[in-house]
Amino acid sequence: MTELKRRMIQDMELHGLLPGTQKTYLEAVKNLARHYKRSPDLISEQEIRDFFVYLTKTRRLAPSTIRGYLYATKFLYEKTLRRNWPVLRLIRVKRTKKLPVVLSPEEVRHVLGRVRRPQARMSLTLMYACGLRVSEATHLRAGDIDSRRMVVNVRGGKGNKDRQVPLPTRTLEQLRAYWRQHRPQTWLFPSTNGLTAIDSGSVRKCLQAAARHSDITKPIACHTLRHSYATHLLDRGVDIRVIQALLGHRSIKSTLIYTHVSHSTLQAVHGTIDDLTAHL
Repeated sequence: MTELKRRMIQDMELHGLLPGTQKTYLEAVKNLARHYKRSPDLISEQEIRDFFVYLTKTRRLAPSTIRGYLYATKFLYEKTLRRNWPVLRLIRVKRTKKLPVVLSPEEVRHVLGRVRRPQARMSLTLMYACGLRVSEATHLRAGDIDSRRMVVNVRGGKGNKDRQVPLPTRTLEQLRAYWRQHRPQTWLFPSTNGLTAIDSGSVRKCLQAAARHSDITKPIACHTLRHSYATHLLDRGVDIRVIQALLGHRSIKSTLIYTHVSHSTLQAVHGTIDDLTAHL
């Protein structure tokens, strides 16, 4: 490990960035260094400008991917290297407002039933049953499951916030069956060596493999399960503010997007529009 990488990791830890975010930042900086074939501390401000033009115009990366590069680059040069470069304030990446992909309850069961690896299947089940992010589900410990109160304690979620979410009875039964068979120690879903939590990337691959072997044509990712959880709650009349708290959203704006894909909301609007246009 280089001295620069060590310092950046320390700075990210001191700044309170989650392990997943740290990994993403390090990968982006690694790609920047690989592009210029030298250490990032030897790259000029003009080269940073050229690099983002390259990402945007030549590689035509998605705005969300470019945004990840920008956040990582800003952290390295502003926090670790203490360089006050105007170009880092100049770069802007427009946010796209796409509706989330939502699976029906039947589609959720269909795709989860095709996940072969037990640790991945159970963690993916919790992503849907409790609305967890992939990093939250994969880093659960056995002690985070409170079977008496029927809740899951989510520790150190996005923004380093803790929260509790309801645990469905059926999911608790599945967890107990999983625990009796695999007897996990520290981590509820351990990696192969048992010393660390299962890697989020391997869980994503398991879900992608299951999706390929299903007859579902929608694009499916781990976050699709969380989107489906929120939408299904809204369909069943759960208040949007409650859903906001369960998801751990800081702003209600993030939660309101589910009103655009909620089946019950759309049906209600259809009924109203039918009444308004009945005599046209």
